[in-house]
Amino acid sequence: MTETIAELAGRLIGSDAGGWTQDGARALVAGLGWSWTETAAGPVIGTGRSTGDARLRPVREWEERYADGEAYLELAVPVQPAEPDAASQAAAFRAVKDELTAALGEASIMGVYGDLGPFFDSGPLWGTPFLRWRGKPDTLELRAGKTGPELILQPTDPVENCFWRQGIGEENSITGFFGSRNDPSNGGLGFPGGWSARSWETVTNALADFLGTLPADTTALGTSISMPVYGELPDGDSPILFDVTCRDRLLLGCFASDDADPAALGWGTVAEHPETRRVWPDDDDPKWRIDAGGPGEPSGRALAETIVATARAMGVRTPADLIVGGEAEWIGAYRVRFYGLGLATG
Repeated sequence: MTETIAELAGRLIGSDAGGWTQDGARALVAGLGWSWTETAAGPVIGTGRSTGDARLRPVREWEERYADGEAYLELAVPVQPAEPDAASQAAAFRAVKDELTAALGEASIMGVYGDLGPFFDSGPLWGTPFLRWRGKPDTLELRAGKTGPELILQPTDPVENCFWRQGIGEENSITGFFGSRNDPSNGGLGFPGGWSARSWETVTNALADFLGTLPADTTALGTSISMPVYGELPDGDSPILFDVTCRDRLLLGCFASDDADPAALGWGTVAEHPETRRVWPDDDDPKWRIDAGGPGEPSGRALAETIVATARAMGVRTPADLIVGGEAEWIGAYRVRFYGLGLATG
C-alpha cells in the first residue's frame, strides 16, 4: 500500500536525527528504511517513492555560523510533482497543505520566502510559499521546490538563526513575508528587525517582487491578503491611496483623485475590470482599479511602477511616507510581518 503524504509527514516528525551529526543522519535515513548514496553535491537518499530521491543538505563553510555542531541542515523529500506553470504548482502545494493540515493541524508558521530562502537559496520563479510545523529539536516544513512541493525535516535552530541574523537593516536583507500563530509551538520564536526602503527604485523593485507572485502564493497557502496602503501628504493628511487584495486573483483599487490622472498612470474602471466588483461592489469606491489576474499572470514590474507613480503624483514625497495599514498584519490567526516591502506599517 502506498504511503500517503500525511503518513510520511508523521514518520518524519517521529524520527530521531541524532543532532544531525554524520552518525545521526545515517541513523535517521536507515530508520526511515531509505538508502544512502554519496555524491559530490551531498548524499542522495533513495526513498523508493514514485516522487523520487530525497536530499540531505550538508553544512557548508558559509553556513557554519548558523549551525551548532550539525553536519546537515535539512532532509528534503519531493512529494507531489506538478507541471511547471504557476497555477499547477500552486494547486499541488495547496493539495498537500490541505492533507497535512487535516492530519497535523494548522501550521505554526506560514509565509513566503521571496528571493532569499533559508541559507540564501533562491526558490522557484512562480512563488515561494512555505508552512512550518515547528518543534524542538526539529521542524517539519512544506516548501515550494523546483518540481513541486517538498517536505523538509530540519533542525529548528539553524534555520531560525539564519533568519534572525538577516535583520541587519540593509535594504533587501529580508524578502517575502513571515506569519506566526499565537501557539505554544512558537514559544521562544525570535523575529529579526526589518529594513526601510531608501529610494523609490527600491520600493518599485520590492513591490514588483511581492505582487508578481502574490496570487500564486496565496492560492498555494489557501489564504487571502487585504492590504490598505496609506500616504502621508504635504498637507498633513494620511489618506488611503491603494487597496491590494488577493486570494486567487490579484485586485488593486486606487483612491487617487482625477487630478492625478489615474487613467494615464495605468488604472482602469470597473467596466474594464469587472472582476473587481466582487471585492468593491460600489463602482465609484474605489473608482480606479486593476485586475492583475491569477497565478502566473500579474506583471509585477508594471503594477509596481503604476503604484509608485500614482503615489508620487498624489504628493507622497519619500518612501517613508508610504505606509502599509496595520489591518494587513493579520491573516486569519497569523500575525504577519511584510519584511520584503521595506515600508512602514501603521
